[in-house]
Amino acid sequence: MGSYLRGIHTPHRKGTKKNPTIRMEIPQTVAIPMSMHIGKPAVPIVKAGDLVKVGTKIAEADGYISSDIYSSVSGKVIKLTDYLLYNGSTTTAVVIESDGEMTPDNTIAPPVVNSQKDLIDAVKASGIVGLGGAGFPTYVKLNVEPEKIDYIIINGAECEPYVTSDTVSMLTRTEDMIIALNAFNRYLGVKNVIIGIEKNNKTAAKSMKKMASSIIDFSVKVQILPDIYPQGGEKVLVYHTTGRKITGRKLPIDVGCVVLNCTTVAAIGAYLRTGMPLVEKCVTVEGGAVKNPQNVITPIGTSIKDLFDCCGGLTEQPAKIVYGGPMMGISVPNTDFSIIKNTNAILALTNKEAKLPKTTACIRCGACLNTCPFSLAPVSIAEAYEKKNLSLLTELSVLSCMECGCCSFVCPANRPLVQLNKLAKQFVNEEAKKEAQNQ
Repeated sequence: MGSYLRGIHTPHRKGTKKNPTIRMEIPQTVAIPMSMHIGKPAVPIVKAGDLVKVGTKIAEADGYISSDIYSSVSGKVIKLTDYLLYNGSTTTAVVIESDGEMTPDNTIAPPVVNSQKDLIDAVKASGIVGLGGAGFPTYVKLNVEPEKIDYIIINGAECEPYVTSDTVSMLTRTEDMIIALNAFNRYLGVKNVIIGIEKNNKTAAKSMKKMASSIIDFSVKVQILPDIYPQGGEKVLVYHTTGRKITGRKLPIDVGCVVLNCTTVAAIGAYLRTGMPLVEKCVTVEGGAVKNPQNVITPIGTSIKDLFDCCGGLTEQPAKIVYGGPMMGISVPNTDFSIIKNTNAILALTNKEAKLPKTTACIRCGACLNTCPFSLAPVSIAEAYEKKNLSLLTELSVLSCMECGCCSFVCPANRPLVQLNKLAKQFVNEEAKKEAQNQ
């Protein structure tokens, strides 16, 4: 592993930070996938014809690493259908026709929390997953022995270009964040909280410092971080806030840290305050093809098309539509896909923004290695993958790649290095599964 001080300076393009956040009109229908988190898909507990309200449970977690799912609108379940996820896998989706009323479920009430178990149960019941990243069920992160937690680190780095939805949380949801932090202190024994924010986000830093100064029972510190991408990666963030290194395939808790996205923390506080589970998301709608770029609060399951329409539509046919930011986001072929729990941005990019430059031969400049936060060797990984050299890929620590895209960004030959890294990781994992099955 390297020093974690490497990375790149990306164009920030945070134009939506200055625009007012809006709440979109109620969509006519929502399609809510059963797989919006890491782990096993949730199991639907409704059927076509069932009436639901906002916050009605429509699917239950299937096992420990899974998450409950709730209706984001009131209305009638039209059907359960096969659904293609943006990552190419398939799942089931519950399609609900809205009645336009947004009536809350009559069982909604703040949870009663008097112990660590109560808090974990509440976070599990909320349906909250990591809202800024891969969607790991949040209650699992918190369900550890309290003495193992030295720090809770709140990720407010928001280092991807365009994306400002987390900034909205840090500016407008401080009361809910305080509720969550107080609960962590009282029931998990957390004494130290560090909020990491890039130095160029002065408005968010000011808001978080004001919030931190209002908490006197335990330490809440705002750590100003270099504006170097990928500052928001867990291992990078832990190192820059605590100096602790997470090596190999270890997790933050292995070095005494729990990392939570700032919007995740706000969502926990909101659930503790109201009892309304996770049913909506603030999403940055940006890109050169969007008429009115802005942050939009939208029900989970809303189509990308409805979200674009809420922003005045598109000024031209986008060359690429991207879930997330331009560095780690995934492109989709059309606007039928749904907003899910961990969607933080939707980009509609013009041909000028999305056109890929011509790929040429590697010139052995070493730029990819010099910018990788973990000092990996992307060009060597690419060669090993092309030869399907499993032992060499393992030796090159390909599974440590966080898929941040720094290598592709700096490559003067415009080689698809991060894409090859992803394929190499998939190859290594598939070979490991085969070996396990043969034993």
